[in-house]
Amino acid sequence: MRKKTRTIRIGRTAIGGEEPVRIQSMTNTDTADIEATAAQIAALEAAGCEIVRVAAYDKHSAGCIAKLKEKVNIPIVADVHFDYRIAIAAIEAGADKVRINPGNIGSEQNIQKVADAARMHGVPIRVGANTGSLDKKYWGTDKSAALVESALDNVRCLEKAGFSNIVIALKASNVAASVAAYRRMSELVDYPLHLGITEAGAYESSIVKSAMGIGALLLDGIGDTVRVSITGDPVQEVRAAREILQCAGRRIFSPEIVACPTCARTRIQLEPLYYQVKAMTQDIPKYLKIAVMGCPVNGPGEARDADIGIAGGEGVGIIFKKGKPVRKVPEAELLRAFEEELQELLRAE
Repeated sequence: MRKKTRTIRIGRTAIGGEEPVRIQSMTNTDTADIEATAAQIAALEAAGCEIVRVAAYDKHSAGCIAKLKEKVNIPIVADVHFDYRIAIAAIEAGADKVRINPGNIGSEQNIQKVADAARMHGVPIRVGANTGSLDKKYWGTDKSAALVESALDNVRCLEKAGFSNIVIALKASNVAASVAAYRRMSELVDYPLHLGITEAGAYESSIVKSAMGIGALLLDGIGDTVRVSITGDPVQEVRAAREILQCAGRRIFSPEIVACPTCARTRIQLEPLYYQVKAMTQDIPKYLKIAVMGCPVNGPGEARDADIGIAGGEGVGIIFKKGKPVRKVPEAELLRAFEEELQELLRAE
């Protein structure tokens, strides 16, 4: 069961409450390059991104958010460090949310100034605690406890200023520390939580760390938005987030494909067949369970609950539905026959 948090609006998009767990990413273009940044946001949106963060590193880049808003459809979050005046400039430029870091945004007075501007414009603030920029007073302490206390320090400042339109993130590159921090925070507050493992590395490393950390929390019922941090093309982040959310049972985006790991009985080129089936079905906007199996003896039985599947054999393949064989065809015709049966299945539903 998912923990019920308060509902927060980020532009036209709502998070928390009964809303689905939203997918977020961040641009890696120069925010001041409006055309390049708008193009990247469009690519992210096409991939399934629902909220996008941009770096507001000075007042000029913060001001560029106004022009970006004219060109994109999804909410824009301004990522601000060190200077509260940049956060205010981003809010005034139309940012749908601002992210500030407890360890480096400045004094309580500065935080209150950001809160006042955000309240005036109806903009939520994400308190983003990160082990890489914790206040010195937390150095040498337990990382998960430090993340929680650092974030709560800023939350208390915002609450003292009469501001409660808050989202919280607690990110570390250490998976266990992140998970422990989010679990603790979930017990203490009902603010929406943005999940992620920071500095997770390039694709291969990030997928493992993010699936472990974000996946564990989603299975606990924790989390309202997610970002899979990947060094490289941010479109990969969106695709990975969709996969994690679907595997955790939080969202449905496309068919699920199960495939056997292959063994000595495999007599078909199963890996390329898997990718061909995946490419054929990835844009189907509904849930189906599809099996791609390497053995015609065990395949239908092992994937009995699949809606449709393939089991390969020695030069031939079997297409089955709900565990029952429906066609036996030569291997060269297998993919075409599978597509025909798939289309028939889709028409019947």
